Amino acid sequence: MKIMLTLILCSYTQSVCMDPYPWPKTFNTMYDCMMAGYEESQEKMKEIGSNEVNKHEIYIKFTCVRADTV
Repeated sequence: MKIMLTLILCSYTQSVCMDPYPWPKTFNTMYDCMMAGYEESQEKMKEIGSNEVNKHEIYIKFTCVRADTV
């Protein structure tokens, strides 16, 4: 079973989320997908930077779903 990770970048101040970004790599377990979701979300927040995150109240949500359910 393959697990797909999807990241979704959102802004509280603008009440909008960008289109979901499907991660190019699939995962063998839910655990691996969830860990990657947390790690990649943290990396993306660092990339965006604290000024932009605070200004736009940016947050990232993610999902991990079985590839056969998509």
